[in-house]
Amino acid sequence: MSALLVAILLAAAPPPSAQKAKELAASRSWEELYLAFASGEVTGVPDAQRRTISGALLKGCEALLEEDAVMAYSLGERAVAFEESAGALKCLARSARKTDQRAAAEAALRKGLERHPKEGTFGLELGRLLLEEQDAAGALAVLEKVPPRSREAAEAKRLLQQARAKTNEEGEARKEAERLERMMNGKTGRRPSGTALETAPAVGRADDSGATRPVSLAYESSTDRSGMRTRSNGRFTIRYFNNERDFGQRAEYEGRVVSALDEAYDFTRTQIGETRERPVDVVLYTREEFRMHFGATKARLVAGLYSDDAIRLNDAAELTQETKATLVHEYVHAVLDEYSRGARDSLPIWLNEGLAEYVEWRYLGREDSPHRTLRNTLAGAAKAGTLPRLADLASQALLATRNPDIAYATSATAVRELLRRGGADRFITFVKQVGGGKPIEEALRDHYGETLATLDEDVREALQ
Repeated sequence: MSALLVAILLAAAPPPSAQKAKELAASRSWEELYLAFASGEVTGVPDAQRRTISGALLKGCEALLEEDAVMAYSLGERAVAFEESAGALKCLARSARKTDQRAAAEAALRKGLERHPKEGTFGLELGRLLLEEQDAAGALAVLEKVPPRSREAAEAKRLLQQARAKTNEEGEARKEAERLERMMNGKTGRRPSGTALETAPAVGRADDSGATRPVSLAYESSTDRSGMRTRSNGRFTIRYFNNERDFGQRAEYEGRVVSALDEAYDFTRTQIGETRERPVDVVLYTREEFRMHFGATKARLVAGLYSDDAIRLNDAAELTQETKATLVHEYVHAVLDEYSRGARDSLPIWLNEGLAEYVEWRYLGREDSPHRTLRNTLAGAAKAGTLPRLADLASQALLATRNPDIAYATSATAVRELLRRGGADRFITFVKQVGGGKPIEEALRDHYGETLATLDEDVREALQ
């Protein structure tokens, strides 16, 4: 029997029983335990059995942390899939650190902090990780959430002092850079006593007209001509309105945004193996600003969008987990737009939106929609044969369909099924060919031996 056939049979079969998991854990058959529960739908497993299976997988993760961190990570990931317990999330984060998967470790710790706020480990370890990443403002925010009576409180207090000192240092450095920038740009005639302008020469860069303009010394955080704050690196240019924030508030806010963007970048790379080569603008709107720019209807319906080569986030004043998930979704669109020569026009909408939606599901720790009501509705529609056809989702905006939630979830499920059949490399090759003009039916046949009709049937069976 071929390895491909074995993989297909494993994916189609339900997970073995909880008793089997206990037996394999008792015999320390960790590889067999992983293979038994590495695939198959989790949603159909009763809650009590999920806890037992997750506990068995957690034992394997903990047992292999020192001798085989890669297998420990795999077991931890599946343990979390069955139950997001504090122990499973801790082991997943530890194994991710040991295998240098910092984005995965951060995601596990953030989820642990959200789900288990009384566990001091999550805030402490996340704060430690963010300090290593030079994100003092982000570390400060999470270390303050460590419960004061927890075992981790003393160490968290020590790291808090480091984070505050680092934040103060960064604040003073930025203030000085901004002062020099204003002075060099002629915005103030004052200069410090005994200091000549030659000590900080203005480096020039030609603009489109050929004139030379000064390059900001504080390029990490400055103001553009429209009055928006900006912060740039090789991946992103963040833009947002000041909204009366003072400098310290801006530094803290920008630090959290940068952390969220880096997480979106790293997570997308781990999921599809691709990222943008060119930086992408990320425009952060409050709810009122988004309504003013895009209208009340769109402000009510969408959490964000990608348009005119920019990610535009609605209600980004506070970076919630949902906001970060939307950021991941829209960054996938930005990646596809670059690799598919304008994905909005060159790809079927179900393919473009389906990949972004599925990666968002994965970011939220699921293989399907995080909304139970929607999952039940999808199952009912699949059984009744009323799911939308992919051919009908090729050119119409999914928000304009009769039920946008079902349209998005159907598209994401189709992408999930393709990824399961051939992995990310084959999928991205398939997407690039379709984006380059190859007919979708021909590309499906060449890469997956599928047609749109058979893929529709695969989606229907998966959702049942």
